[in-house]
Amino acid sequence: MPIGYAAYLSFFRERLIGGSTFVGLDNYAKLLQDPQFWDGVGRVSRFTLVQVPIMLVLAVALALALDSLRLHGVKFLRVTIFLPYAVPAIVSTLMWGFLLGVKYGLFGSLNSALGTDVNPFAPDTTLISIGLMVTWAFTGFNMLIFYSALKAVPRELYEAAAIDGANEWRIVSAIKLPALRGSLVVTVIFSIIGTSQMFNEPQILPSMVANSGVTTFYTPNLYAYNLAFTGSQQGYAAALALVMAAITIAVAYAVQIRGLRNASQQ
Repeated sequence: MPIGYAAYLSFFRERLIGGSTFVGLDNYAKLLQDPQFWDGVGRVSRFTLVQVPIMLVLAVALALALDSLRLHGVKFLRVTIFLPYAVPAIVSTLMWGFLLGVKYGLFGSLNSALGTDVNPFAPDTTLISIGLMVTWAFTGFNMLIFYSALKAVPRELYEAAAIDGANEWRIVSAIKLPALRGSLVVTVIFSIIGTSQMFNEPQILPSMVANSGVTTFYTPNLYAYNLAFTGSQQGYAAALALVMAAITIAVAYAVQIRGLRNASQQ
């Protein structure tokens, strides 16, 4: 069992002399005092607090637009919006790296043409660019969840509301948005789990752009990877992975309990 093996590894430390040595909870104690780990946790937390709401608002808006029956080619639009989710994360990162890169990308050409110096992958804006990449990739997936929830609402409710004089905005606020409450909890949980595992983007970008500000501990997952496969600190990396999993599970569980409590109060 992978989790059991990771827990086993977390009690050991690799030494130059003596090989693997049992250290008990020392890896966990060291991790709790590791500023690089908490730097990555803080960065991912800030990313989650900003990117997830933006992504879900866009997903809800798109789902409402598709469900309004006022758009032509709904099936085509639904597939088109969902399509970025089917693009592998590595391919997506490479594509956006070429698009936003100033050395040989679109922004490089624009800077040359306009005489500007805009760099989406400068240290201060790299996380924003990663947020754009993640939003592009996962908005369609969340939109599909919301759209499925809206399709489950009986059309008779809309017709009854229209007969009672409700306009489109009133139908959205009184019927459609409440119907999305359960799916919103699910998408928030999925998004929290996804952002806590962020790895591909910060792993690939440094090889494509210079001075991006991405460090070996930019995210907890990237830090664990570098510890295990570059620093030969498998035990410490296992402890980091387990602690990060515990934090993610706790946050996701809190969101679920809060969502269920709000639903029961309606």
